[in-house]
Order: sequence, then structure tokens, then C-alpha cells
Amino acid sequence: MTSDRLSTTFSALADPTRRAILARLISGEASVTQLAEPFAMSMPAVSKHLKVLEHAGLIARSREAQWRPCQLNAGPLKEVADWAEHYRRFFEQSFDRMDDYLREMRKQQQSEDDKKQNQGHSSTQRKNGRKHGRTTRKNRHW
Repeated sequence: MTSDRLSTTFSALADPTRRAILARLISGEASVTQLAEPFAMSMPAVSKHLKVLEHAGLIARSREAQWRPCQLNAGPLKEVADWAEHYRRFFEQSFDRMDDYLREMRKQQQSEDDKKQNQGHSSTQRKNGRKHGRTTRKNRHW
């Protein structure tokens, strides 16, 4: 696939109206009138969107008497998905590395918290020992 074709596909997908038309065509072929129904635009405006989609190879139009049904051609979408796959892998690997880093940071924080907690117990025990008359080095009377 050439970058020109990829650019043409991305350009066609950039418009939300064209993406909505493609989403409608997933469920099967439709006439221009059927595709225009959900939009507050003229038929010539819808036809312009269809021409862009057709130029990008994302739809095919046929002629049956007066009816010109449109149908989805998913080939260019597959090419976009294949192109994007490399980046998906990159991000997955980045997120995996970040998960490993965060897991290590949590272990270190837990270890520090455990040390602080143990230090707190030993100082509390020393204080409690003095309160209850236990002999410690400081309160021994010789």
C-alpha cells in the first residue's frame, strides 16, 4: 500500500459524517436517500461525502435501474488497521514496562512502610516498658 492511498483513506475518515455513513453501511447496502436520512444536509452534500468515500475506495456504488445502492468496501480499513497495528504493539509494550515499574515502586513503598511500622512498634514497646516499671538502661538505679 502506498502512503498516498493511506493518506486518502485517512482523509476520508477524518469527517464524522463520512464515518457515520460507513457505520451505517456495516449493516448492509443502502441507497443515497437512506444514507442521507439521519443528516440535516442536502442531497448534493451527501453525494459529495459519498464521492470522497468512493474515491478512497471505502464504498462501492452500483446501479440498479433508478436505485444506486452503496456498499462498504473494508479493504482500505484493513490497510489502516495493519498500519496502526505497529503502533498498538509499541503502546502495549510501553504500558507493560510502566506496569512493571509501578509494581516495583509499590514493592519499594510497601517495604519502606513495613520498616516504619516496625520502628514504630519498637519505640512504642520501649515507652510502654518505662510506664509499667520495667527496667531499662535509663531507669536502673544502682
